[in-house]
This record gives sequence, C-alpha cells and structure tokens, in this order.
Amino acid sequence: MSLFEPYHLPFMARALAELVILGALAGTVGVLVLLRRLAFVSDTLTHTVFPGVVIGYLMAGDGGIFWGALAAGVVTAVLLTLFTHRRRVSEDAALAMLLTTLFAVGVVLVSRQTGYTSDLTAFLFGRVLTVTPEQLAQTGIVTVLVVALLAVLRRPLALRAFDPEGARAAGVRVGLLDLVLNVVIALVVVAAVRAVGTILVIALLIVPAAAARALSDRIAVIVPAACVIGAAGGWLGLSASYEASVGYGLRLASGGTIVLVLVVMYGLASAAGLVRRRMGLARARGVAALEGAG
Repeated sequence: MSLFEPYHLPFMARALAELVILGALAGTVGVLVLLRRLAFVSDTLTHTVFPGVVIGYLMAGDGGIFWGALAAGVVTAVLLTLFTHRRRVSEDAALAMLLTTLFAVGVVLVSRQTGYTSDLTAFLFGRVLTVTPEQLAQTGIVTVLVVALLAVLRRPLALRAFDPEGARAAGVRVGLLDLVLNVVIALVVVAAVRAVGTILVIALLIVPAAAARALSDRIAVIVPAACVIGAAGGWLGLSASYEASVGYGLRLASGGTIVLVLVVMYGLASAAGLVRRRMGLARARGVAALEGAG
C-alpha cells in the first residue's frame, strides 16, 4: 500500500490535510471526553447537529452546512449543560430525549427532499474526498479556537476532571466550565461533519484517546499520543481506501475505512498496554523478591 503516491492529486491532498488536522484535534479533545466520561454526551452532540446541517444545506446549499451545524452545535451545547445540571430528570434520559428528538427533526427535514436517501448518507457518513480549500480554512479556524480555549483553561479543566468537589471548593465555576467543554466538543463535531459525517465523528473523538490511554497512565503522554493516533488513523485509512478502490477495484467508503483502521490501532495499543503492565508487574515482583532476600 502506497502511503505517499496518491497525495499528488489535489483532492487527495486536501482530504489528507483535513483528516490529519481533525485527527489531531479530535484526539486532543477526546482525552477530556474520556477523562470526564462524556462519551454519551459526545454521541448526543454528533446527532443533534444533524438538523442544523440539513437546514443549512436547504437554505444555502453546501456552503450553509458549516454555519447550520455551528448554530445547532452551540444550541445543543447550551441545552446539554442545562439538562445535565438538573436533577428532576436523570442525565441519560435527558440526553436520550434530546438526541432522538433533534435527530428525528433532521431526518424528517431531509426526507422531504427529492433523492433524500443519498443526501442522508452524505450527511451521516461524510464525503472527505470532496473537501474544498474553504472547508480546510474553516477547520483551521476551529482548530485554532479550540486549542486556544484548552490552553487558557487547561488547569481548571484538569481540576474539574480529576477532583470536581475540589474544583467547586476552589471557586471554579463548574457549570460555565462544563458549557465551555460542551461547546468545544460541538466545535470539533462541526469541523468534522463535512468530512466524516455526524455518525463517524464519534470514533475520532473516542478511539484515539482510548488507544492512548491504553498505552500510558500519564496525561503528558496520553494527549500527544492521542493526536498522533488520530492523525495516523486518518492517513492510513484514507490510503487503504484509495488503494482498495484504485488498485483492486474494491470500493471502500473512506470514512468507514478510517474508523476500522482506528479500531485496529486501538486493539494494537491495548495489546501493547497489556504487555507493558505485565512487564511492570514482573519488575515490581522482582524488586520485591530482591528486597526480601536482602
């Protein structure tokens, strides 16, 4: 499989750049999602931006998808923050109601259009090979904004993740911080929606971070490892999809192939992590045995 040859084609080069940026960005944010156990919240966000995607497309064509998704993402982030801080309804029930309601609205809207089946497929699974320079610029802007927010709020975000009661005692505005994190997750979803679709973006958020966590227990290692795994998964998945389609006549969806590659990388990372833990345990037993003999 050639990892470099396809990318002399402009559309492949743009697709690769989009996936590398998204993989690194989603890997970084995914670490926070993993630490805070927000996988269901992230999954909800990936579905609830769908009506915004559809409305933006109906109002302004392809150019309106980003802005429709952005508006829906911000609204959803606010609603999620409100629902998860209320105790009258359980958190999972509130998220499930929000997810199913807004996603159903999107399906109803898109089903009213001629040829809605193909449109629905594109919205759900993305079209990474049609990425434009404008989309790359939008992804770059979102990346800069998200990285800036995380850099400024890294200490309170870490405190909130590891010691929520301590964060409250220290005067951290936990509700506002949760809103910011939900908005950050929504921005990642918005940036990725054209490339990999509203369904597959959850894999970019969760799998690289989970793989990095299997490799190390240190945040200083997990964050860059998640970035590398996310970017590498996009590159390898796109290359495999191109090779299968062009070299062997076997059509493979780019988005789905990328997710499968990420899952394989997670399996390898889990195996490597298991070996690492067993070696560490063996070393600890050896040291204990030497100390006991001494």
